[in-house]
Amino acid sequence: MKMKASTSRAVIRKAVLAGVTLCAAQLASAATVTIATLNNPDMLELKKLSANFEKANPDIKLNWVILEENVLRQRATTDITTNSGQFDVVAIGTYEAPQWGKRGWLAPMNNLPADYDLDDVVKTGRDGLSSNGQLWALPFYVESSMTFYRKDLFAAKGLKMPDQPSYDQIKEFADKLTDKANGVYGICLRGKAGWGENMAYVSTVVNTYGGRWFDENWKAQLDTPEWNRAITFYSDLLKKDGPPGASSNGFNENLTLMSSGKCAMWIDATVAAGMLYNKAQSQVADKVGFAAAPVAVTPKGSHWLWSWSFAVPKTSKSQDAAKKFAEWATSKQYIELVAKDEGWASVPPGTRKSTYARAEYKQAAPFGDFVLKAIETASPNDSTIKKVPYSGVQFVGIPEFQSFGTVVGQAIAGVVAGQTDVASALKAGNAAADRAVRQAGYQK
Repeated sequence: MKMKASTSRAVIRKAVLAGVTLCAAQLASAATVTIATLNNPDMLELKKLSANFEKANPDIKLNWVILEENVLRQRATTDITTNSGQFDVVAIGTYEAPQWGKRGWLAPMNNLPADYDLDDVVKTGRDGLSSNGQLWALPFYVESSMTFYRKDLFAAKGLKMPDQPSYDQIKEFADKLTDKANGVYGICLRGKAGWGENMAYVSTVVNTYGGRWFDENWKAQLDTPEWNRAITFYSDLLKKDGPPGASSNGFNENLTLMSSGKCAMWIDATVAAGMLYNKAQSQVADKVGFAAAPVAVTPKGSHWLWSWSFAVPKTSKSQDAAKKFAEWATSKQYIELVAKDEGWASVPPGTRKSTYARAEYKQAAPFGDFVLKAIETASPNDSTIKKVPYSGVQFVGIPEFQSFGTVVGQAIAGVVAGQTDVASALKAGNAAADRAVRQAGYQK
């Protein structure tokens, strides 16, 4: 029996309308997960590969907010402290996670699926994101700090980098390797103001010079000979052998300088190793050597411990979907995706023991075992010669540090820029740190 044309059109129209209605219903039921993260190469790779997550989870839509590191910290802190619920996943670190979790601001990372294999995650990474045995964030990558150097430039000058350089040796090398006429600088270091920018590095210099932020009674210790020697050394070195505008350079800026052949040495995060050894990203991939972070009077606190990790704020209205994304982004499966896309040298480091056991990783990442050792030996509870009342290698593990650490960072950036002298900067920083802990009731 033949169907009338009008009837046929009506059936088709009805089917199309039903399909549109179904799609609309699916879109309406999809959970939107807004992710706040920083603009470094590892996170941009994650955004690129997240299409795989959306394909596997059509009921979840990802919305990315990618910010400069200092801005991310401000926005994430404001969002969490004001309960605005703007973000469902935030990239935070070993400073925020234990504090925010303890305050009830984060959803606990419990009931992870068996194939996530939490025991495979490096213990240092897990511990740094926990308080009272509760894990508050999942580590995307874990890092310490190390020295990168140009093997070809060292060889040309007949220099040899020791496995554990001293800061005096670093200065000697930098002086000999600086070739400003050809756009090569002896040293690149963080100068951009911020508690997690210049102060992450500067705090390790202070530690190894025998300094500390506070004494046992929470009296600020910035206006001391140890701090003065450390900051004088750091600022003089950058002024003499560093690139122009060093007070504006953070991790990303120095990564660009080093990978384009402008730095003879760079002391920074171990995570940079994978980027510098990636031939697609680095012009010096076959010329980079590595050594431990330098020491002065003590090895204590000379290399930091940090993890960029994903946490889910309690204010998120899509907690289950947000947690599912955090699990995927820190999983073994994700590491395989990066290896396929960028090569094994570029996979997120420091998180999983299984990565370091892989023959492919060992071959592609000659720095692998070295980096893991640096991460495992960084000690947040034993990072200074003299006793202190706080934990943290490159930060003071109290909420107030975010504020006064940035004030001190601005003062020290001013020294590097030639706007103030070391003594004035440290006197102002000491007053700011003292005032903050006094007002918070730490000083008795």
